Amino acid sequence: MPADTPQVVCPHCQAVNRVPAHRLGDGARCGKCREPLIEGKAIPTGAPVFERHLANDDLPVLVDFWAPWCGPCRSMAPAFEATAKALMTEARLLKVNTEDEQALAGRYNIRSIPTLVLFRGGREVARISGAMDATRLAAWTRENL
Repeated sequence: MPADTPQVVCPHCQAVNRVPAHRLGDGARCGKCREPLIEGKAIPTGAPVFERHLANDDLPVLVDFWAPWCGPCRSMAPAFEATAKALMTEARLLKVNTEDEQALAGRYNIRSIPTLVLFRGGREVARISGAMDATRLAAWTRENL
């Protein structure tokens, strides 16, 4: 990630913005839609938005591959949201519903859910399967950044 002005994809309109690093957690807004760029929330996404974040976001991207029928996925959802808030200036957290995005899940060889995949510079750098609490999830992410 460029230290001084990383690119950040808007979670609302998917415009690519350059933001001074010191302003990431300071209420930076999208130059196109004026919505907040960093909200500390997980971003539910499909394939096109997922691809846009991987290709254009200088922040690492942590993806939760999940399904609505999966009990462990549902029980981990609040922890994933808490982690999105804890890591809001360190990583983007995306949620991909594997029922809706079967081709994407297949492309990344998702065999069990929940599966968390961490990307940096568009490439996978770490993967883990199974539900985690927010503390463990944040620690795992930080040690793999």
